[in-house]
Amino acid sequence: MEYQGQNTNTQYGNLSEPARPVTTDSETMARDIKEGRLSGFVGHGTVLTGETNFQAMLRVDGVLQGTVSSDAGTLIVGSNGQVDANVAVASATINGTVNGDIVATEKLHLGRTAKVVGNVQTPKIIIEEGAVLEGSCSMLRAKEAQEKRDSEAKSGYAASQYSGYSQTASTASAEEEEESDDLLLSTDDDEEESAEAATL
Repeated sequence: MEYQGQNTNTQYGNLSEPARPVTTDSETMARDIKEGRLSGFVGHGTVLTGETNFQAMLRVDGVLQGTVSSDAGTLIVGSNGQVDANVAVASATINGTVNGDIVATEKLHLGRTAKVVGNVQTPKIIIEEGAVLEGSCSMLRAKEAQEKRDSEAKSGYAASQYSGYSQTASTASAEEEEESDDLLLSTDDDEEESAEAATL
């Protein structure tokens, strides 16, 4: 039998490409912390008590008690995580247990293993099949509050633009007044010169 030298790479794919390494959760979290996406991490078996405030993202796989707040951050509660606190964040993804009220100004996602005992206020909510929510859910007030914040931010931007315009306009009008004063002075000088020339 004669070997015809078929290219095995086309039949089985490119065998020369290196296999991609599998990243673990701890490697992913380490990368997120290094790149500034993850502000903090409460590991399995860890219990923290007190007031928690974070910036970017907080992941809880242990127990967190007290209060949790962040103006623009995201709270992630892992499937083994438990938060016994009132939560006020921009967005939250819950796969574990939360005993307390949740205010999420942007979005709340309850995974299939989530259990929330408390009142929820958010403009957008995703509840997967199997999630438990024991409490009230208010979306309209949260949406109105978010729209109000958005309109205030836009009006603040417009006001700053208008004040910049009025400052530019007042500067331009001051420059125009100076030019008109210069024009009047030159006209008066021209009249005096023409009167002197007429007397000569």
